[in-house]
Amino acid sequence: MDEAGLIRDAQKGDLTAFNRLVLVYQDMVYNQAYRMMGEAESAEDATQDAFISAYKNIRSYRGGSFKSWLLRIVTNACYDELRRRKRRPTQPLEPIDQENNEEFESARWMVDPGESPEQALERTELDRALQHCLEDLPPDFRAVVILVDIQGMDYTEAAAVVKTPLGTIKSRLARARLRLRDCLRGVWELLPVAFRLSEESDV
Repeated sequence: MDEAGLIRDAQKGDLTAFNRLVLVYQDMVYNQAYRMMGEAESAEDATQDAFISAYKNIRSYRGGSFKSWLLRIVTNACYDELRRRKRRPTQPLEPIDQENNEEFESARWMVDPGESPEQALERTELDRALQHCLEDLPPDFRAVVILVDIQGMDYTEAAAVVKTPLGTIKSRLARARLRLRDCLRGVWELLPVAFRLSEESDV
């Protein structure tokens, strides 16, 4: 994919070029929104709003990581929504299938068709536990740990996304990881062995 070329075309108003960029990044953007918001409908809304905002403002994009630029937009959209819903009733931990009004166990893009039923159940339970623990974090801690530990960004990239000094990013990430580790103790046996050994060696 010629990302730079698609961006230039999108900046000239080429909607087809922009839609090709959407196809490349939509899962990443949705995953960021879902982990921030904790349920599917709000994540879908934030993702849609983020791409609409990106298209409207793409002429302001001045280079650098397009991935980081998109993640900044969706993260800010989630911050705004979290502030709006701060005093609203708590949403269920399980995402909702709006068409059938039924809970579903995990998002479609997280399903591994090669896993066994037992592995699928463990992954689902771990995903629920992780999401619950993420939602217990303050939004600014949550954003950083999602960017680094789920999206795979380095500290500098994460700092650029949330426009926060590098030292603050490192501090928030360290504190967020400690809080997540304490929260996840209840499902310790579901965590990958390599993760458990790494965490135990740090104690």
